[in-house]
Amino acid sequence: MTAPPTLSAADRDYLERAALLAHRGWGGVHPNPLVGCVLVRDGEVVGEGWHEEFGGPHAEIRALERAGAAAEGATAYVSLEPCRHEGKTPACTGALRAAGIRRVVFGAQDPGAESGGGGTTLAADGLEVAGPVFDDRRAWSENPAFHDWVGAGRTHVSLKLALSLDGGIAARPGARTAITGSEARREVHRLRAGFQGILVGGETVRVDDPLLTVREVSLRRPAPVRVVLDPGLETEARAALFRDVEAAPVWIFCRDDAPEDRMERLEAAGARVHPVPRADGGSGVSLEAVLERCGGMGVQSLLCEGGGRLAAALVRSGLARRLYALVAPRVLGPDAVPGFPGLGPVRWRAARPPLALGDDVLLTLDREA
Repeated sequence: MTAPPTLSAADRDYLERAALLAHRGWGGVHPNPLVGCVLVRDGEVVGEGWHEEFGGPHAEIRALERAGAAAEGATAYVSLEPCRHEGKTPACTGALRAAGIRRVVFGAQDPGAESGGGGTTLAADGLEVAGPVFDDRRAWSENPAFHDWVGAGRTHVSLKLALSLDGGIAARPGARTAITGSEARREVHRLRAGFQGILVGGETVRVDDPLLTVREVSLRRPAPVRVVLDPGLETEARAALFRDVEAAPVWIFCRDDAPEDRMERLEAAGARVHPVPRADGGSGVSLEAVLERCGGMGVQSLLCEGGGRLAAALVRSGLARRLYALVAPRVLGPDAVPGFPGLGPVRWRAARPPLALGDDVLLTLDREA
């Protein structure tokens, strides 16, 4: 089963529409993938849908419900290969077949051992199937956390940094600095809602004293875990993180030789402390060990919000491949804390069009493999 050499311009337009619809599920479906579906019959759209909530109907089911009898003989354009297994919902392949869908065009191949292979199943049932249409790079970009976890068995890490025009994240070391405005801040809360964990370094906690919770948008899934990398356990028990630890858990990763009295103090404040091996040749913790432990505890996606040294280390090691750069029209000057200290040249490509947020701009970038 392979995509045909060419698809019509209309085919590609409908498939792009399905991919656009998929992103309406952000914050409601993780760790499931974002999926959109468009049903077209005789050149008319007869049904659209997207995966709206975890455990709820998939995109194809929503589109079939809206199309009703008009789905018979239609073409289904789906951003991700229809699933063939029964989990919390019935298999989409069976629903498409039962509805009389004639043809299926899908964008990305499903990397799952159980969920994948739906295209082959549909073709064997006599439907015309075209896909995967997207190349590996585009497929990953549509659902990076899903592909990293299901396809590669690793916890996905994205970075979010608010940057000045000269690449700074703070006016000077130790200074809490507001870089972007209110619209960008709301977008950060929306981004947080689509991840299972928020990751920061201990220095960020000490300087900024952040809450790292989802507040300015509705939260439709469990609150992300707050994950702090604090090798020597210097975080204070009075930090803002501990105000609502029952609603949004706090995990602190330290070196396995960190003082036990500090572990006890932070655990008494409500944190779960996780000792992990020291990073090779350094004083920090092993990032690989942290991600492996997070994955073992069910956290499949992390949004890292700083600081600069942690961001640079994640990029340098290849553990972070997506960057949400919120760029503000201001210059911090020569004393500014750099966003990626000591990091050499890195090639990025645009994953989404730039998004204006008041005076600021969001750049969504994927690292070139």
